[in-house]
Amino acid sequence: MNDTGIGMMESLTRAECLGLMGTVPIGRIVFTEQALPAVLPAGFVLDDGDVVICAPAVSGLDTRIRGAVVAFETDGIDARGRAVWSVTVVGRARVVRDPGERVRSALRPWTTTPEARFVRISCQRMAGRRINRIGGDHQAAA
Repeated sequence: MNDTGIGMMESLTRAECLGLMGTVPIGRIVFTEQALPAVLPAGFVLDDGDVVICAPAVSGLDTRIRGAVVAFETDGIDARGRAVWSVTVVGRARVVRDPGERVRSALRPWTTTPEARFVRISCQRMAGRRINRIGGDHQAAA
């Protein structure tokens, strides 16, 4: 055990990654813009193992990432604060003309508008990590 109470990092299986991703409504899409990395928050759902994000039409995100290889990242902390996790997906992005009612209804209302564009990211590579806290609550010394 170390002084910070932080345990070792463990790798997650694909099933664990998908399960954790399904517990959060927002992530970050990472793409290249004018030869530089860019990151934007995005509401998403999982659909048949792919990530589907909703991009406002005015953002132009759908045209900037169409056909590009992108990354998508989500993270979280468990309800008791004993573990943190992060999942990163890498895959090709493609615009979805009709994401289907199942996907559309699963996206949170604040992520969709009538003019919204949907982008599907194939999960060609997926990596997840979890760090479990060691011991009980760690209190700072007064």
